This record gives sequence, C-alpha cells and structure tokens, in this order.
Amino acid sequence: MTPAARPHDLLWPLPQAELRSARGALPDWVRHDWPAVMRRAPADAQWLPVGLRGATRSLRHPAFLATAGIALCTTPESLSHAWQQQPELLRFASVAALRILSEILPDLGLPWGPTGSTGFALATGAPVLRADSDLDLLVRAVETLTAGQLAVLGALMQKTAGLQCRIDVQIDTGHGAFALSEWQRPARRVLLKTESGPVLTDSPWSRAA
Repeated sequence: MTPAARPHDLLWPLPQAELRSARGALPDWVRHDWPAVMRRAPADAQWLPVGLRGATRSLRHPAFLATAGIALCTTPESLSHAWQQQPELLRFASVAALRILSEILPDLGLPWGPTGSTGFALATGAPVLRADSDLDLLVRAVETLTAGQLAVLGALMQKTAGLQCRIDVQIDTGHGAFALSEWQRPARRVLLKTESGPVLTDSPWSRAA
C-alpha cells in the first residue's frame, strides 16, 4: 500500500469514480458522496481495497476503488483534534473521550488519531455516532515501542477506566496492526493483522512475522 493510502485512511471519491464490489453486487444503500475506508488487503496500482459504510453498524461492504478516482485522502492523525471544530459532537461519549485522551497521546511522540465511527463522523459530519459508540484509536509506531511510550500508553489505559465508552487502541507497525491490550499482557503475544491475513506473533515489528 502506498503511503498516501494506508489502512483506516478515508478516501473521498471523485463524482464518477469507478467502484466495484468485492462480494456480489454493490448494495443499494451505498453513498457515493461518502468516503470509503481503506482496508487491510492486497492492493495494486489500479485498485485499492476499501470498506463502504452505511448509516448503521450493520451496513458494511468490501469493495475496490480505482486509484484514479480518489479526490482526497483524510488520515486518522489529521482528525486527532477535529472535535475542536465540531464541539456539538462532544455530547457523544466517544468524542468526549477523544478530547480527554488528546491531552495524553501527544506525549507519545507518534502519529495517532481516531478511526471507526468516531473518525468517520469527525471527517464527514455524517450521523453515524450513537450513545454507545466505541472510540477506536490508531497509533502509528514503525519501531518497537520504548519504555517511555509504553508508560504513556499505560497511563492512557488507566485514564480510560473511568470513561463512558469502550476504547480500542490499535498499534500500526507499517506492515500490520495489533491491539494494545494484547501487547500489555505478560506474554506479549499478539494477533497481527496483515495484508495477507492475521498472524500470531511475539515480534509484531518484524516483517518476518
């Protein structure tokens, strides 16, 4: 995948962008004015694997978007403080949690930002958030986390204990991603999501994994 289109990036299509389904026909609920979400799967020079979202959790569909049809790419890290421009969204627990955690996460010294429904709502203004929506966060760490960074993440997870929504932190190594909660276990063995499928490993930063 090219640096301009990585998993969880939001890809805004041109009006006549070519879009094809990865499974059967495209659903009739597909919104062509909404961005597609880059998904973790093999890509080529002409087609990028994307996920299409509808207004509810049950409306999801895998597809491919022609690279020539991309008008704009919005990254999770560009949305890290987007709540400041949309304070009305702070009534949702996931956005309120993002505001609180945005005071801690810069201490990592790593790119980070919201994904999932929270990131999508902040990027589009679409009414996809619910009172019980989770907060999904992505941290890009192409090198092994340092002791200091792990301490920051530990403080973050302690902070989340009193928040009103579930928080899932994904660590993206550049060639895969894993859940922070798995890495914080004593065994430090994680399920690394890669383009070719999940891999169980204790060396998530190694490409050999």
